[in-house]
Amino acid sequence: MAAVEMLSSSKWTATAASIWIQCAGGASYSFGIYSSALKSSQGYDQSTLDTVSVFKDIGANAGVLSGILYSAVATNGSRIGGPWVVLVAGAVQCFVGYFFLWAAVTGLVETPPVAVVCLFMLLAAHAQTFFSTANVVTGVHNFSNYSGTIVGILKGFLGLSSAVLVQVYDTFCKGNPSAFLLLLALFPTSVTILSMPLVRIYEAGGAASDKKYLNIFSAFALITSAYLMVLIIFQNILTFPSWASILTFTALPLALIASPLGIAFKAQNLQPKKLPEALNDPLLKIPESVLASTEFHVSDDEDMNLQRATCCVDFWLLFIAMVCGMGSGLATINNMSQIGESLGYTTVEINSLVSLWSIWNFLGRFGAGFISDYLLHKKGWARPFLMAVTLAIMAAGHIVIASGFSGNLYVGSILVGICYGSQWSLMPTITSEIFGIRHMGTIFNTIAIASPVGSYIFSVRVIGFIYDREASGEDDDSCSGTRCFMLSFFIMASVAFFGFLVALALFFRTRRFYHSIVLKRLRHSSPRW
Repeated sequence: MAAVEMLSSSKWTATAASIWIQCAGGASYSFGIYSSALKSSQGYDQSTLDTVSVFKDIGANAGVLSGILYSAVATNGSRIGGPWVVLVAGAVQCFVGYFFLWAAVTGLVETPPVAVVCLFMLLAAHAQTFFSTANVVTGVHNFSNYSGTIVGILKGFLGLSSAVLVQVYDTFCKGNPSAFLLLLALFPTSVTILSMPLVRIYEAGGAASDKKYLNIFSAFALITSAYLMVLIIFQNILTFPSWASILTFTALPLALIASPLGIAFKAQNLQPKKLPEALNDPLLKIPESVLASTEFHVSDDEDMNLQRATCCVDFWLLFIAMVCGMGSGLATINNMSQIGESLGYTTVEINSLVSLWSIWNFLGRFGAGFISDYLLHKKGWARPFLMAVTLAIMAAGHIVIASGFSGNLYVGSILVGICYGSQWSLMPTITSEIFGIRHMGTIFNTIAIASPVGSYIFSVRVIGFIYDREASGEDDDSCSGTRCFMLSFFIMASVAFFGFLVALALFFRTRRFYHSIVLKRLRHSSPRW
């Protein structure tokens, strides 16, 4: 009994519960599954559908309210509540938003105006920011020495959730996207309500086992993504009987529930030890005079609020880079179904692409967090360097999609999906380091507004406009061939390259700053002789 009580009140159990919520909370990434049903049932053209998707993006990324609520109830010594308050607010929005969309698509309510659909789409997707803020910021508080790794794990599972939800769709309501909308109203809400009591902030003191067990969580994440990828590929090649689909799906939730809890139990059973850092870290060799010359000082920035942050050049460099990276990446996934249809991909292939996007999104989120921690602690490389590299690769991915060669959407979605996901891991981590973690939820969610801003520009003003222009002479207002999206993706490739240059500027501005913060961590965590 004592072991159960100890397990229910530890940062490891909080991590397991956060993983469960993240696995169910990324419903906005599965828009491609039900977008065609929404379009046909409401009689929308492509520009109107893209407008609805933009409101989805605004809801899923404009999480300032979730950050403010988190700061009010979970930090600053507040006695009002904890992260669970933020999670409850998200669960309510999720249910109300998706339930109304299901009612509209099935005809349960009279065809609503576009503005009303946009409003409930925004509300449904807005829940995702509350889930993500509560879990990610709590994780950074609990594992402040390995913020990149924990953000990568939690953001990675949020990216992976689309593949999990599509598996639920394929198993229980395949061919019925309206039923999928009802599932989106019920499933994430239930998982969140059941798991939220375990998500809490604990003392951030490091233990010798922290990195080891975070790596085990990372390995579990990779195994889960590999299982999903193999399953998706086989489902694309073979026709599974219903009993086989249920069997292969059942193994997934069992693993997602049991494995994180088992890892948490093993980690909690270890005696806490002081976290020793590598004394031969290359950052220790940097002369004090060089570190003192930087214009950034961590002690000055630890309590930086949103108002002070927006007065910094680095805030706007990060924002612009995210408009280019997140905006163009989100526009790609929002139009995946229409791109596939124009290039002659089957419905099965398009659904597989949506699911596989979730895998690439996960790999980017997880990999960027893990690799950026390694490069920072072992090589002394500032995180914005990796951000610049991924933006350059994203530009190449857009060019691949624009080219229209056979199988281009598979190759392009891999490159764009991984690089898009990496931005969601790197941006919150960089935010917590430059501006501090006290107001991290508010600041990183403000920067995340760059995603819907970019998505609106690229989805509506670029992709939607060019697509409708190319389809204007067709009887059914649809477009086929590479001409439908080629120009749009060449434009987005140019924008992503511009984002690479902006991220490179941020890297040069923050190099010495990153040297100083790692040196400070080493001083605080190294054993005193």
